[in-house]
Amino acid sequence: MSTDPHRVPQPDQADQHDVRGGSKASRWPAITYESLGWEPPPDVYMSKNQRRLHTGSYSAAIVPHIAGLHPSVSADVAAEAEEAGREITRFDEYVSRTFGDTEIAPLQSVLLRTESSASSQIENLTVGARQLALAEIGENSSANAAIVAGNVRAMNAAIELAEQNTAASILAMHEAVLNEADAEHAGKWRAQQVWIGGSAYGPHQATFVPPHHSRIEDGIADLISFAGRLDIPPLLQASIVHAQFETIHPFTDGNGRTGRALLHASLQRRGVTTRATVPISAGLLSDTQSYFQALTAYQGGDLDPIVARVAEASYSAITNGRALIENLASIREDWTNRIKARRDAAAWRLRDLVISQPVLSNDVVTDRLNVGWHAAQAAIDTLVEANVLRAAKSGRRNRVWQADEVLAELEAFAQRAGRRVFG
Repeated sequence: MSTDPHRVPQPDQADQHDVRGGSKASRWPAITYESLGWEPPPDVYMSKNQRRLHTGSYSAAIVPHIAGLHPSVSADVAAEAEEAGREITRFDEYVSRTFGDTEIAPLQSVLLRTESSASSQIENLTVGARQLALAEIGENSSANAAIVAGNVRAMNAAIELAEQNTAASILAMHEAVLNEADAEHAGKWRAQQVWIGGSAYGPHQATFVPPHHSRIEDGIADLISFAGRLDIPPLLQASIVHAQFETIHPFTDGNGRTGRALLHASLQRRGVTTRATVPISAGLLSDTQSYFQALTAYQGGDLDPIVARVAEASYSAITNGRALIENLASIREDWTNRIKARRDAAAWRLRDLVISQPVLSNDVVTDRLNVGWHAAQAAIDTLVEANVLRAAKSGRRNRVWQADEVLAELEAFAQRAGRRVFG
């Protein structure tokens, strides 16, 4: 929920007080709260009782600075995180070996899409693999598919901008997330108070009220300093970066998806991944309740739950991701035996493009393979004859083909991640 406050005092004018304390063993500061004033806008219609309930002081979070702190977790959680980081690196290397370094792009694109889709599903933005693939090539699709396609772009931006670790790079990720759904607020820090849960009339009954918007840029600057350190174990650092970002909640919408993209950027910046996007969000999908509980525990000063949840999600993601990669590699091998074409034919490059883009048009093929219209159509026809592709939409214009075997594998991946998909 979010609404512009009416005559809200600045945070430095408000009283500050602790409301939660973390465990001493965690050595991590809990958020504190400050009291701010709220008056519903006069042009908002509500009952007298509602106006009374949503007028007056409310408590907004103050997020502690962490740039110079040294995080400490229990020995068991530290060991889990360290081992999970090594397994993520092994998975990254496995993906490269499966298709070879020169052909990593198809699998990187697949993993990027599955991770982006899973991250969106955590916020109940569910969409089928076919609908998402259609949205990515600009064909008519569902509203959810267009939003999830934005998350794919954000994940890609996170990987490309990982080394930058700046406020501008975070804004660029968010712009990719939200531009399709809310261009007005995409790539901009929020300029209003927001809250989670409760009523649309005001923050008084919310389950969590993030910091006042005047505190955002300072909080992000501190977070960036922490994210740039090299003296913290990578998975521990990535987990904290994600949780701290979610607590700051710097945008009106899209915070969860941007924050999970930041988690991947942190892992890539530290060299845990170099080639592939490990679908950690798909691992988080198996138990979203414990994931949100872990974020709440972090805000109370307990690091163990969020670090343990990210480590656990990493193992789940690797298991699920390996099954996806193995199945796609098997499908690709079968296609190789079925396709009848010269060695230098565009059909072979199209075979790999179809792995990463299972729904496509002639325009997509001409652009991605850098060939003419007739060569693109010849390659498509070759794959249709080999039962790799089938026409999904016919007509003189906007013809579309799809690879049912790949789409089925992507749907199976989503099912294994623990959520039903549709579309």
